[in-house]
Amino acid sequence: MKTVTKYSLRTWVLVLALAPTMLVGLILGGYFTSSRFSELETTLLRQGTNIIEPLAIACEYGLQAQNREYTKRLIDQVQRHNAGLIKTIAVFDNQNQVLVSSRYQRDFELLRMPENRDFQQGLLLEHYGDILVLRAPVIQEALPMGSEPGPRTQLGYVSIQLNKHEALLEQYRAAVVAFIVVLLGVQLNLLFTFRLLKNVTAPITEMVRAVAKIREGKLNTRLEGDLIGELDSLKRGINAMAASLAEYHDEMQQNIDQATSDLRETLEQIEIQNVELDIAKKRALEASRIKSEFLANMSHELRTPLNGVIGFTRQLLKTPLHDNQRDYLQTIERSATNLLSIINDILDFSKLEAGKMVLEKVPFALRDSVDETLQLLSGSAYDKGLELVVEIEEEVPDSLCGDILRIQQVLTNLLGNAIKFTEQGCVRLHLALADRTADRVILRGEVSDTGIGIAKEQQSMLFQAFGQADSSVTRRFGGTGLGLVITKRLVNQMEGQIGFTSEKEKGSTFWFTLSIEPSTFAIDTPLPAAPLQGTRVILLEPRRHSRHAVQQLLRQWQLPVQTIDNLGALPEQPTTEPAPVLLLNAQQLDESDELPPNYPQRVLMTEGNLAAHWQHLAREGACTLLSMPLSARRLYQSLLKPSAEKPAQTLPAPAADLPPSSQSSNERAPIRLLAVDDNPANLKLITTLLTEMAQNVDSARDGQAAVEKCCQHRYDAIFMDIQMPEMDGLQATAIIRRDSLNRHTPIIAVTAHTLADEQSRILAAGMDDCLTKPIDEQSLARTLKHWVRSPQESEGAVNWPLALSQAGGNPSLAKEMLAMLVDSIPETLAELDHAITMGENDALLRCVHKLHGATCYSGVPDLQKICAQIESSLKQGQEMEHLEPELMELQDQLNLVATAARPYLAA
Repeated sequence: MKTVTKYSLRTWVLVLALAPTMLVGLILGGYFTSSRFSELETTLLRQGTNIIEPLAIACEYGLQAQNREYTKRLIDQVQRHNAGLIKTIAVFDNQNQVLVSSRYQRDFELLRMPENRDFQQGLLLEHYGDILVLRAPVIQEALPMGSEPGPRTQLGYVSIQLNKHEALLEQYRAAVVAFIVVLLGVQLNLLFTFRLLKNVTAPITEMVRAVAKIREGKLNTRLEGDLIGELDSLKRGINAMAASLAEYHDEMQQNIDQATSDLRETLEQIEIQNVELDIAKKRALEASRIKSEFLANMSHELRTPLNGVIGFTRQLLKTPLHDNQRDYLQTIERSATNLLSIINDILDFSKLEAGKMVLEKVPFALRDSVDETLQLLSGSAYDKGLELVVEIEEEVPDSLCGDILRIQQVLTNLLGNAIKFTEQGCVRLHLALADRTADRVILRGEVSDTGIGIAKEQQSMLFQAFGQADSSVTRRFGGTGLGLVITKRLVNQMEGQIGFTSEKEKGSTFWFTLSIEPSTFAIDTPLPAAPLQGTRVILLEPRRHSRHAVQQLLRQWQLPVQTIDNLGALPEQPTTEPAPVLLLNAQQLDESDELPPNYPQRVLMTEGNLAAHWQHLAREGACTLLSMPLSARRLYQSLLKPSAEKPAQTLPAPAADLPPSSQSSNERAPIRLLAVDDNPANLKLITTLLTEMAQNVDSARDGQAAVEKCCQHRYDAIFMDIQMPEMDGLQATAIIRRDSLNRHTPIIAVTAHTLADEQSRILAAGMDDCLTKPIDEQSLARTLKHWVRSPQESEGAVNWPLALSQAGGNPSLAKEMLAMLVDSIPETLAELDHAITMGENDALLRCVHKLHGATCYSGVPDLQKICAQIESSLKQGQEMEHLEPELMELQDQLNLVATAARPYLAA
């Protein structure tokens, strides 16, 4: 709302009367004062010129004859005749030396001609504050008898220092006179102005006071006296208004009294309700707090024993067992895993209900993430003999940015339900691009099955909490009924929608949309078609959906495909060179079938358990095994080279996720780890798992013991429990970070808490990552691989000969410079994260510039190079979003240097 400053009429009259007078007076006074100043200055210069020019002519004889006495008398006489104007006169010869002066003084620098000046323009004039110096050349005018006329010779010059005091005094007098004239004009103007105010504004002021009283409620106020013209009309109008308001006031007061009586009763009732609501609100907040604490404690208390049950069951499954024992253990593992799934559903539902589910934004590769999800679910589908198909349209972008774990949870819930409720037939996932803008990608997914379907009267219950289509005691399928409601809320939180169509005994189709940001850079390497040029494929896949999915993948690389129904339809001799690739569904082959020798590149698509015959051939290199459902990357790699050039393959999941249970001590990483847990079973389990991955593993039963070990040994990583007696994991971490040999060692929290607030508190306390109980062996391996790099991976991050060279060959100085860099890495990483999160280019530039300076003397060429690259880009005005790959590489290099520097700092 615009604020308007209101001034009184008195103020306006004063301003409008005084302003023109003062303005005109100041202009005229300033003009005449300035003219007077200029006139006095000109007069002073004219007087000085009239003195110095004749004096310069008169000094010709004295300088030519070097007659000091004559020259002295001459300038003294001029000094006496102009004592009020001239302060000093000095005569200088051609060597710029003083010949004579009218007044003795030690310093003639003010009068002396500067070396860079001459008299080509004639008389010289210079101002030094209040001092005015005139200089005139002394020219030889008279010529010796018989000499020829020629250029006139300068014999020296005369300098006069003029006294400006009298001129300044005259200037001040002129200024004072002008001021007095302006002041008299203002006073006269004030006299007439106040006379006007008394006769005109006084009645108006009285009217304003009367109106103010009426506004305050004094309705008996009236204006008295005789006024002139419009003022008298205004007076009568104000009096009439006051009389009317008095009548309205009396009438309204009666109505107000009645309404007040009614409202008083209503307010008493509202006050009672407010007190009750406040009490209810406090109870609800307390209940919410107790609920959060209960969820945290329930998560910890349930996950801690489940960690031991699932972990040791999996460890026991690795040992030689009878068939019955293995079956019992697998039953225990499945039951514990189901229980864990139920716990996760309840906790996720509680977080969604409380509004504490926060979605992350991290770059991910869509197709690889979908493949990972399908690999986890394919076992249960193939055990039931189902056809599991995934189709991703070619135009769907692969590099996206969002919460991939929650997207995988949506896919897992929908596909898991489809597999659970389908006894035979097909389960199909189809992803397509619904819409795309500059900053959003809208994906549409469909999960179709040929299962039992949902009756129309039961469909309204599906997206309700704890609601199931079949809730009777004779129901065939278990579950909490939370999967779909969690999925719906996750989809809604990702700005999407979800729905379904279903028909009893004919199957269901669940569809959903997701709004995801595109990633600004490629997450995974592309799959170019050029290396596959000339490749032909013969496909044996009788099932329609699976065959279409494989053909859709091959179509991306424009590969010609020939489909056959059985091996008998395959030509004995290839019709093209090189021979086509055989892409065969292993489930359609018998052990009696022989792979044709004229087709050297043979790929068997496998589902679930595979006959020992084909596994033996794969180990011998006779064929390549490719687990279904197929992903574009794995199919591309299987087509890229002949199977004879590939190592023997077996069926399980990708090598990066294989548990290292079968590794020998020679294959374990040459690293040292520390495991801390107060629960003996959990400590024994994590120590056992870590022993299979690392050559040296220490353990501690509490935080105090962990601190003592960290003061004695350097570790490559520390796995720390949170809830421990006496000293918990957070306190132990703070001490280790402050004073130990492991200030920069990665510390991974091993906790049963899954709430986002709790995990944020853990990370804020100085820990680097969180590993949730029960411990999954593959997750443990991935976490260890992420935070601990092998010596081969760290090699090259620190160039010790270069560090010595930069330190002048001084090992102690080189070690000190490297230690200073390593000690600053945690703070640098925090500053980088803050600058990137806040989008502050200037803060990022300062941080990188400081780091770049530190890398110049520490023997870290790769880190120095990436710092220089980022700093140069930022100085050129490049935006932060265009530097995401370089910034990620910078953070990786910092962690790499921290790891690689340990042996040099410990030496």
